[in-house]
Amino acid sequence: MDAVRVALLRDVLAGTEWPGAARRFAGALRGAVVPRRGGLLLVGTEAYEPWHLAAHLVDEAAWSGQPELAPTLVRHRVGPDAPAHLAAGLGRLEAAGRGATLLVVAPGRPGAGLLQRVHDARRAGATVLSLDAGDTEVRGLAHEALSVAPGAGVDLDTVQHLVSAAAGENALPGPRGGGLRDRLSRLADRLTAPPPSRW
Repeated sequence: MDAVRVALLRDVLAGTEWPGAARRFAGALRGAVVPRRGGLLLVGTEAYEPWHLAAHLVDEAAWSGQPELAPTLVRHRVGPDAPAHLAAGLGRLEAAGRGATLLVVAPGRPGAGLLQRVHDARRAGATVLSLDAGDTEVRGLAHEALSVAPGAGVDLDTVQHLVSAAAGENALPGPRGGGLRDRLSRLADRLTAPPPSRW
């Protein structure tokens, strides 16, 4: 999703908690990733692999100059012919420890095996974040969580777009405060806003 579409999405959701909540969560994600340490691991449930979020975070990492935002997608099933960038299986979580950041995307309850691996990674020192549908076990494992419960007015995919776009903000310093992405986002917001009312 490009910056103009994200700005339109934020405009549609203005007055709700979601743009601010996504920015806060993205700030926690930026603060958790440690350059040249354990990296960012992104994992979904057995029924849901967060491919789309992985692609957006790779783009944001390139745009913002923060390569540590580019995640390793951890998959429940890895075929024998999988390319290297798609070959990280659940065993990768067992190696996660201090300095690693684990982002769990769970639109439903994860299986017990994944929950145990996330618990073990947290005990080994990894920082755990979750984008979830309000599951108490997932939230209980996370240092930082953003939950999208049924009936919230948005879906988890929409919130993932907001989070990925906000993840690259404030990364590149520039004149007059804010990063390049922040300034572009504010410009897009102004270009797509309705004209001011007369006074």
